[in-house]
Amino acid sequence: MTRTLITGAAGMLGRDLQLALQGRDVTALGRADLDITDPDAVDAAVAGHDVVINSAAYTKVDDAETHEADAAAVNATGPKLLAEAAVRHGAKLVTISTDYVFDGNGTAPYAEDAPTDPLNAYGRTKAEGEAHVRRIAPDSSYIVRTAWIYGAHGPNFAATMLRLAASHDTVKVVTDQVGQPTWTGDLAARIVELVDADAPAGIYHGTNSGQGSWYDFTKAIFAENGLDPERVLPTDSASFVRPAPRPAYSVLGHDAWSRAGLAPMRDWRTALHAATAAGVFTA
Repeated sequence: MTRTLITGAAGMLGRDLQLALQGRDVTALGRADLDITDPDAVDAAVAGHDVVINSAAYTKVDDAETHEADAAAVNATGPKLLAEAAVRHGAKLVTISTDYVFDGNGTAPYAEDAPTDPLNAYGRTKAEGEAHVRRIAPDSSYIVRTAWIYGAHGPNFAATMLRLAASHDTVKVVTDQVGQPTWTGDLAARIVELVDADAPAGIYHGTNSGQGSWYDFTKAIFAENGLDPERVLPTDSASFVRPAPRPAYSVLGHDAWSRAGLAPMRDWRTALHAATAAGVFTA
């Protein structure tokens, strides 16, 4: 039986990975259990496992602008150490990355091999982590880029919008940032499928299909949860100036799935409907 190690196991994706791997031989380590920036701790944790899924990350995008070294320790050094340990112990590595490795100036879905050009410190540290993994474990690693994730087990945009709906008559949401809302339940299942299929090593885009703006996403969240979507009002990014610039266009292409013999992940609206029915927003 395959022995799998999950890092970042207490996070939103980490929790759903545990559910997707239920009944299997899994070691689930959260931040309190494993410091992925500690070489000795990483080596000891990886030993004895066949697959390592790294869902640990420094995700405070705005804070990373002034704490880039802290972000790099988790997002760049951590994957480097995990890749080195995975190679030493003969394990496959899956590491999670982000749409933020791109500048967001595109007008068509970003291909898996498109040049990276991050806009902010968070994106730079994730791109550096990707580069380490590609260099160290080119034939035994999967880099899975995701974006706009939501789920039952952590803070996320969808949960924030529903919380605001409880205390505000209307919410203003930007129309000029476009991406792919992605349910962590779908992403976790797809990561397991990727490993089980013994797919070719490389970069995969782990996002639900289709595209929409944050405004579109919020209206759909309201509708799925029995709220009036007309309470969602359009605005633009100039109204929400934040320390870290955000990509305007974060739509990722899915050709690598087809090449691996796997269908792309389902449309984001279908996934949102399934997530709502599964109780993600009432958990």
